[in-house]
Amino acid sequence: MSFLITRRAILASAPMAALIAKAGLAAGFDPEKSTLTAADGHTIPLSTWRARGRRIGIISFSHGAASAPWKYPDMIGAWVGAGYDVVAPLHVDSTDHPQHDKYPGLATWKARIEDMRAVSAHIGGPHIAAGHSYGGLTALVQGGAQAVVPEGVTGSLRDATATCVVAFSPPPPIPGLITAEGYATLETPALVETGTIDIMPGGTPDSWHGHLAGYDNAAPGGHRYGLVLDGANHYFGGLICDATQPGPIQAAQLKTAIRLSLAFMAEWGTGSQVKGTLDQEVGTKDGFTLTTK
Repeated sequence: MSFLITRRAILASAPMAALIAKAGLAAGFDPEKSTLTAADGHTIPLSTWRARGRRIGIISFSHGAASAPWKYPDMIGAWVGAGYDVVAPLHVDSTDHPQHDKYPGLATWKARIEDMRAVSAHIGGPHIAAGHSYGGLTALVQGGAQAVVPEGVTGSLRDATATCVVAFSPPPPIPGLITAEGYATLETPALVETGTIDIMPGGTPDSWHGHLAGYDNAAPGGHRYGLVLDGANHYFGGLICDATQPGPIQAAQLKTAIRLSLAFMAEWGTGSQVKGTLDQEVGTKDGFTLTTK
């Protein structure tokens, strides 16, 4: 499981805590199922989780390569419990997609762009673009990062209705996909996350820094945040994306990531006039470091 087909193939607050404990961790509920059709005709199985209580916003969520939306139950459950609808396509790179075998290699990138355009049109208004790994790149591109445009795709890759981006462990610059300069064109506020053991396949122990490229290369002054979680890897020990990953599970780290994502989205994804809450978390705290520019 990983960035594209596999990672190796391409690179290789107290009230909030109570909310997460109640609604996010061990969420056992089924989404609404529907199907969209992409511009090239491939099917887009869609999962929609409805907000519990009053809806305060909508999140489009792009999963990691070879994964599926329902493999993120704690994360999606917490967002739903906090008042967000979560709309998540099943991309063709997923091993669960019925047309998976028809999209080898980087053919999945064009399909992902088409998927998120269809999802955005389906939502029909402002929403938060979120994603993990390959999906983190997908979300950053919705927010204005300029990836390589696949053959057959026309128009801007920027989604004008994406108000902000939450990107968990997006990839570093990858030849043929995105450059550092491409990340520099990010337009929206963004929260970019990684962990101190989120090591690249075959990489050195400090290669986890590469996952912050979307933050490091973004222009300053646009409400961008870089989050580094102590002792977190690409899968939080199997809690997201791929449950077969070896443990130990990193529940405390995931809980922190969820809490800070909710604080970020409350400021930049809902039209709230209450700003500055996340800035109070900036610095090195118990288990994480949050920076901003």
